[in-house]
Formats: sequence, structure tokens, C-alpha cells
Amino acid sequence: MAYEYKSKKSGKKYTLYTRDVKLKGGKIQTIYFFSARKPKSGKPCDLPKGYEVVENPRTGLPFLRKKRK
Repeated sequence: MAYEYKSKKSGKKYTLYTRDVKLKGGKIQTIYFFSARKPKSGKPCDLPKGYEVVENPRTGLPFLRKKRK
């Protein structure tokens, strides 16, 4: 089941996706991103544990950040 977020500023619905990318040093890193449409690559995913969704106040775009204590 994919995590969905509705923007407070624009009202658009965004889905959270994940994708593994290869860095220059050869290391594989998992990235998370929101998209209003289906991206070329990436799989829908749930919200990772220990993270929260925050909306950029200027653009209204959602992003993940670690939960604060």
C-alpha cells in the first residue's frame, strides 16, 4: 500500500515512491520522493519508520524529514 499526501496549499495528491540509485563511488542508496503522476522509475511505498512529511511553505511540495523528539 502506497503512502499518499494531500497538499494543504494546492490540494494536489502526491504518492510516495522509492528508487535505488548508484552513487559515483559505487554505493547503492535508496531515495524517497513524492510525485503527483506515475514516474518513469520507482515503486510506490509506505512512509519509512522514523520520518514525517513536511510541506515546503513556499512551493507547497511535500518532502520527508526525520522526526524530531
